[in-house]
Amino acid sequence: MYRVEKVLNHNALIGILDNTTQEYLIMGKGIGFGKHVSETIEVSEEHKVYSLKESTERGGKKELATSIDPVYLEIANEILDRAEAAFKTIDRDVMLPLADHIEFAVKRSKNNEQLRNPLTDDIRVLFHAEYKVAENAKGLLKERLDVELTDDEIGYIALHIHSSIMDQAVSSAMQMAEAVRECVTMVEKETGKKIDTTSLSYNRLLNHIRYMIARTMNGEVIKLDMNDYINASAANSFKMSQKICKELGKSLGKEIHQAEIGYLAMHIERVALDEMN
Repeated sequence: MYRVEKVLNHNALIGILDNTTQEYLIMGKGIGFGKHVSETIEVSEEHKVYSLKESTERGGKKELATSIDPVYLEIANEILDRAEAAFKTIDRDVMLPLADHIEFAVKRSKNNEQLRNPLTDDIRVLFHAEYKVAENAKGLLKERLDVELTDDEIGYIALHIHSSIMDQAVSSAMQMAEAVRECVTMVEKETGKKIDTTSLSYNRLLNHIRYMIARTMNGEVIKLDMNDYINASAANSFKMSQKICKELGKSLGKEIHQAEIGYLAMHIERVALDEMN
């Protein structure tokens, strides 16, 4: 049982758990309709309950929850419902930062301000499933507010969704995407060719780099070393890979294990062959 502290709108309120002083944001269809302060309510499995105990980068969760227009809380909550359906288990603590981001995204759209995201194409490939869920925001905002978000904004929403399923800060996911983009740029520079972002080899390259970076940051090592074989069969790609791994290691502040060179070279070779065909 919860005691109503503040009604935000028909579908959201702040309540205090019985026999405690702990505040929660409670969301669900009609949960706030006709409710009054100090009234006691029951919460069912259909409702979503968010603790307001911790703080966020923008301050206390309660202050953030009451400063955001409730419509954005509802939209963020619905997007996370879609994410939960897709990924089964998520951390819903990203709801308030997500709602906060969506509110500012809408303000930017109404003011004809463009938030450029140079990593949108990479995010779409790296976090494909998350991006598909994030695209639900387009329909929700168009239907309720007649606002259309750009793909760049959807890319940032996808990072919030990724953080909800990987227990990883949005900034860390962004760093991953930036590192991948840096690596792809180096491949393009070394090959002298622009990589087709719709190609299968590009998709494979991005995903390989993604997991290579994750292994490097986590100190994991590939057991099978293919360096001699790849160096003999694709010497140019192997040299490119050596240079790229060295530069990328400097950017990450971590030395990339030698065994990674051959595997990256194999993907570089595939991309180079695709671009020549």
